[in-house]
Amino acid sequence: MPGDRFADRTDAGRALGEELRARAIGDEEAVVLGIPRGGVVTAAQVAEILGGPLEVALARKVGAPGNAELAIGAVGPDGSAMIDEELSRRVGATADWLARAVEHERHELAERQQRFRGGRPPLDVTGRDVIVVDDGVATGSTAIAVGRWLAGAGARHRILAVPVAPPQTVGRLREAYHDVVVLAAPSAFFAVGEFYADFRQVTDDEVRELLRSRGG
Repeated sequence: MPGDRFADRTDAGRALGEELRARAIGDEEAVVLGIPRGGVVTAAQVAEILGGPLEVALARKVGAPGNAELAIGAVGPDGSAMIDEELSRRVGATADWLARAVEHERHELAERQQRFRGGRPPLDVTGRDVIVVDDGVATGSTAIAVGRWLAGAGARHRILAVPVAPPQTVGRLREAYHDVVVLAAPSAFFAVGEFYADFRQVTDDEVRELLRSRGG
């Protein structure tokens, strides 16, 4: 990773796509799933390089009490919740608080389903190779939730591709995917954004436009 940072999500996506192509992972038959919002920008470049369709992987992280950026779990595309019990206890998340938080994220997930997929039918990944892309992972909860959903949905081969992730998270990610491709796994890791020169917020309109232009 030149200069230890990517220029932006597009730059990271190009690097990921080239790495996947060099490893002969994915082709025009594989579906590329971007985790909104930022991951869709990165995934669009991967889909373009591999020649496959771009779709959206709708999952929501469950943030810690008082610190929404710290993921203590996630809700997958099918509404199933995955909670890191040890971490949730450490941050003081009670059973009642977790139940409310999970229900809130399920509601947000349904809203995003309508926002990004509209009236299109649910994504069918049965028997397909699927490459899940995000702009980076910290705890990995959202990516793991997507991977577990893909396993239950009958995906043939599950691949996770991300530009950056802490080493301790990579091992957890391998439990939910057949292959995990990470361009950089620095031991000094605070947040995904520190590895980008430009990490501006991505809008819903940008996500919709990318899905329209490369959607399957």
